[in-house]
Formats: sequence, structure tokens, C-alpha cells
Amino acid sequence: MSATPRSISRADFVLGPYRASRNDRPTWQMLNTLVPYLLLWWLTLRVAAVSLWLLPPLILLLSLFSVRCFSLMHDCGHRSLFRQRWLNRGFGFLLGLVNGVPQLAWSRDHADHHRTNGDWDRYRSVIDMLSVEEYLRLDPLQRRLYATLRHPLMAFPGGFFYLAIKPRLDLVSGLIASLTGSRAPRPWASPAEFHDLLLCNLVWVGGVVLLGWWQGFGLFLGIYAAVLTLSAAIFIDLFFVQHIFEDSYAHRSEGWSHLEGALRGTSLLRLPPVLAWFTADIGFHNIHHLCERIPNYQLRACHDHHQHLLADVPTLTLGTMLACASYLLWDSHQDRLVTIASVDSGQVVTVVYGIEESAR
Repeated sequence: MSATPRSISRADFVLGPYRASRNDRPTWQMLNTLVPYLLLWWLTLRVAAVSLWLLPPLILLLSLFSVRCFSLMHDCGHRSLFRQRWLNRGFGFLLGLVNGVPQLAWSRDHADHHRTNGDWDRYRSVIDMLSVEEYLRLDPLQRRLYATLRHPLMAFPGGFFYLAIKPRLDLVSGLIASLTGSRAPRPWASPAEFHDLLLCNLVWVGGVVLLGWWQGFGLFLGIYAAVLTLSAAIFIDLFFVQHIFEDSYAHRSEGWSHLEGALRGTSLLRLPPVLAWFTADIGFHNIHHLCERIPNYQLRACHDHHQHLLADVPTLTLGTMLACASYLLWDSHQDRLVTIASVDSGQVVTVVYGIEESAR
């Protein structure tokens, strides 16, 4: 995979016309997302009273709509979906409730990712990747645990924890730290984030309890847990392959380039039209990182306009996604991602504790 030509600069891209947010398009997106999502829940609960064996396709559809809700919430966090800030804020909160995510704190953390993508001294991806040197310091059991916890299938339990448990745990741990005067970091960075976290948790937990009492806790919680688990696994794996792949831009802070991080540190993920719709065209991730203020409904047009500049960007498909899962270590000396197998077999040579040795 060839590198982005060094002659390309941000000034070569005409981004202004595509940054313009509208209100009509996202209003339609809200309607064609939230209305079917609610109707699907009604249908799923009715079908469950007839036969549980009919539920899997409905749970899959609910999960895909949950993914779309998350993608649109993501746009709201960038203040790119609607024209007005208050609309992004209001609908961002509402979309966050679908998956139990407090949108303000999530968006602030996500903005840090955008500011540092490709700078692997500062940001080690969604899976907290180790450098080769750090991996070599682990004992054999720790190495196996490291690889196991980052296996693609771990997106299922990890995704459930991320959506169903972590936001509640963040609130409880933050409140305990505040009440006890602990110096532990709080999960919120401002009073607004705290209020958003508190309100999201109160409404979400209250809604889950109310619907569980109404429909039966076993039935409702079982379906909702399956939906959260599947939808979280989908967008976690999507996020992973949008940044972790062979030849991904993985630079140290010194000499790091934001433009290179956007064009070579993210992938162009070619998805079937149906999946592109459910993910709100986030597969055009190079353009999204080049300018996060471009709304999802302008990403494809912006990409098509600049195809002459994007001929060499990393491109993935559903068929090539799985291979990305093996790139789990950062070689900080060669500014690249490598596989655990290449390190364990001794193919990767690095400097550890001041001496040069092969990984074993």
C-alpha cells in the first residue's frame, strides 16, 4: 500500500461546501431511524409472546438500528448533524439514551481521538495497544492474556460492558470519589458533563426498570442485552478496522502529521449499501478525520469530489476486515503496526533495555 504523496496538503482539499449542515436531512434521518426502531421494539415484544424462535432476525434489525443511532449521535457530538448547536445537543442526548451512552463525555473523549489519531505516543487505539517493547516485558501468561482480551470475539462481552455497565459505573465511582474527597480522576470534565451523565443514567435506568416491569424483566432485559451486545460489537469492530490495519500510519509524537493521520491512519471501508446506510456512511473515515465537521450526509460527495487526491488511501472491504485483527502491537522504532506472531517468532527486532535483541 503506497503512502499518501507528500505533495498533498490540506489546502488541496475543498472542504468548505461540504461542512454546511442542514436541518431537513437530519430531521428525515431522525424519523427514518427512531420511528422504525420503536416500531421494531413493539413488533419484537409482540412476536416474543408467540415464539422466541422468531426473535433472532428482529434482534439483528434492532441492533443495526442501534448502530445507526450511535453513528448519528457521533455526528451530534461533532456538532455537524444539525445546523444549530441546541439541536445537536438535544438529539445527541436522545440518541445516546438508545444505547445508554452519556453523549457529552463520550464526545469529549472522542474529540481527543481525532486530535491525536496516528500519534501513537499519545493514543493507543480503542484497545489500549502495547508497543513491542512493552509486550516483550510481559511473561508468557501475560502475553496470552493480552492477545485473548483483544480477540475480535471479545467485542461481545466488552461491548456489553461498554454500553450497559460502564456509564453506570462511571457515575457511581465519580460520586464516591467526590463524596470521599478522593483524588481519583472523575469521568466528567465539567459540570455540564456531570449533569448529562446523571440525567442520562436516571432516564436510562428508569426506562429499563419501567419497561421491565411492564413487559417482564426476564423478557425485556434478555432482548435488550442481546441488542446492546450485538450493536456494540459491530461498532467496536468497525472502529477498530477504521484505524488498525496493515501499514496504518502509526507515528511517534515527534514528526507526527495530522494530515497523514487522517489519510493513512484511517481506512476507507467499502461497505454494502445497506450497511453503509446503517452506519451513516462512516466508512468514509479518511474524509471524516480530515474534517469532523462534515456531516454524514456529505461524506460520500466530499470523497467523490476528491478522488484524485485519495487514490492511495488505505481501502478495506468486509472480506479484508478480519485480517486487521492480528495487528495488535506498535513497533515504535519503525512507526508501524505488527502482529504478535511476527514478534513471537523473532521476525521483529527492536531495542529493549538499551540492547538489541529478537523477540522470542
